Order: sequence, then C-alpha cells, then structure tokens
Amino acid sequence: MTAEMVAPAWMHAPITAEQYASWSEEQCAGIEIVDGMVVVSPSASKRHNRLARILANALDSAAGPEWNADTDFDVRLQDVPLSNRRPDVVVYRADTIDITPTRPEHVLLVVEVVSPGSETTDRIVKVDQYAKAGIPFYWRIEQAATGVPLVYTYVLDPASRDYRDSDVFTGTVKTVAPFSLEIDLTTI
Repeated sequence: MTAEMVAPAWMHAPITAEQYASWSEEQCAGIEIVDGMVVVSPSASKRHNRLARILANALDSAAGPEWNADTDFDVRLQDVPLSNRRPDVVVYRADTIDITPTRPEHVLLVVEVVSPGSETTDRIVKVDQYAKAGIPFYWRIEQAATGVPLVYTYVLDPASRDYRDSDVFTGTVKTVAPFSLEIDLTTI
C-alpha cells in the first residue's frame, strides 16, 4: 500500500495560500492548515456540534449589530507559512462578513469545544496560535462528565501577546466582557 492510497498527495506537501484559495468548500471542510501542512480533524460528535451551535446562536444574539457569531469557517492566522484554523465558534466584526479570508483583526473571540482527540491542541497549541495572532478573547469549553460544560475564558495581554486566565464558568454564564451574555449551559 502506498502513501497515495492512504492520503492524497496534497497532504504530504506544504500548501500555499494561493493553492488553498483554489480548493472547493468540500475540500476545505474538516481540515486546518498549520505551518503550510494539512491537518485533518476527526469528525465532531453531535454533542460537540450542538454545544457549538447553541453557543454561537447565543453569542450572535448578545453581540448586537456590530458583531456576528458563526461556526465552521476559517480564520487565516498567517499567510507564510499558511496557517488557517477553523474554531468551533468565531465572533467577528459584522462589517467583514464578505471579506475572505477572515483575519485575526476581524475577530473578537474564538471558542474551541474540547473533544476526545483535540485536548492538547485546544488546551495548548491553539491558545498560543490565537494569542500570537492577536485575537483578544479565547474560550475553551470542556465537556464535563456531569453534562454541565465548563467555560474557561482567556483575555489577551497585547504587550506580551499571551493570554491571561480570566474566569471559569459552569452552568450559567451571566456577564462576560466585552458584552453582556446570559446562557444556561446546563440545558445543553
């Protein structure tokens, strides 16, 4: 069995921004590009997708007309080497909805829902990448065995380009800067 039989050739060579832009939406779904290399993520569970969708809907409602919250699209962290991440939820400036690719300066908040297989990436790797890109807020959602998600929030220190720990929420998120938000996470 050759490597080509297991994975297509484009998974074994660095990808440029121009090449990635030529791919179809189907080719881009379920992958991220890190340092020019394709990273295939395992399919998320229904619980994971539902949690991300409910959170995106709540954030979109709370954000007002200046911000949108969506799931399942790329954020271009850097062009060379190409790094595209696909956060579970992204809160971005509403006036940039038609700008592609979405850049860190368009983004206020990224949210990652931790799933089996993504623990190290979501807890360590992405935190550093999002901070270095200058995204002001990062939330990590842990799906606890009790069924009540834990929401870890981080705020960017612009001087060091590192996140500092903020609050940890469980159950209901009441007020979260930069906008007020009330979400009953226990119903998810």
